[in-house]
Amino acid sequence: MNGKIVKGIAGFYYVHVVESGVYECKAKGIFRKDKIKPLVGDNVELEILSEEEKLGNIIRIIPRKNKLIRPAVANIDQALVVFAVCKPSPHYNLLDRFLVMMESKEVPVVLCFNKEDIAEEEQIAEIEKVYSKCGYPCVFTSAKVGKNIDEIKKLLHGKTTAIAGPSGVGKSSIINILQPEANMETGGISRKIERGKHTTRHSELFPIDEESYIMDTPGFSSLYVNDFVKEELKYYFPEFAPYEGKCKYNGCDHIHEPDCAVKSAVEAGKIHTIRYENYKEMYEELKNKRRY
Repeated sequence: MNGKIVKGIAGFYYVHVVESGVYECKAKGIFRKDKIKPLVGDNVELEILSEEEKLGNIIRIIPRKNKLIRPAVANIDQALVVFAVCKPSPHYNLLDRFLVMMESKEVPVVLCFNKEDIAEEEQIAEIEKVYSKCGYPCVFTSAKVGKNIDEIKKLLHGKTTAIAGPSGVGKSSIINILQPEANMETGGISRKIERGKHTTRHSELFPIDEESYIMDTPGFSSLYVNDFVKEELKYYFPEFAPYEGKCKYNGCDHIHEPDCAVKSAVEAGKIHTIRYENYKEMYEELKNKRRY
């Protein structure tokens, strides 16, 4: 019998099997011997110990499509990144860091900008201007009035989606609408310090329907892991792709080199300056990162 690990706590793994429910499982000793740790999101093969008590053993981990380190999860089909249009305004640098990390892991991203109901048209237009040329689907929602939530549901259908975003943007409210059983704590921005003070945050998948899962991703601001070299960074900005190979120098990093097609595209307004400035900042960080 095959299922998907939706939660792991203290050596117990909770495996969701379509049409059968959730089984509490231990992992066979062979995994420890081979130093393989089952992860939330793993598709696994079970042996059933008790159908009545829903107990089983994990006997095989089906090969993973991908794996994230923080949070430690496997087989993510896409990430849904939730920011607010306003109150608070989008932190573009933080968002771009997350996008770079997902690009480096080859995880597609859907951008969700919430609180559309209290935003000015200019604020929405500005966001569209920054991300329209990047190739990421952009959805403007209001969890408060339920606007475009159905569009989000369509984008999530049949996929395992990690939902990420900073505090105070309405991410928990969106998760509550998508899957009421998730029962996330919703609270104002001022309460973010209180959140999780007395509780351990575990990665957990929640089935929305038989084919779709969502996972809350805690600790958004610490998600960025730059485990690559500066020369790779340009490949994680999709809007640079049309200009690759058109610069004067082969291997151009689009920073100080003359006759650079990417810099010309920035000057011509084809690549947004906010994205390019964030690229430069991340490039300098990677350049200055000490190698131990």
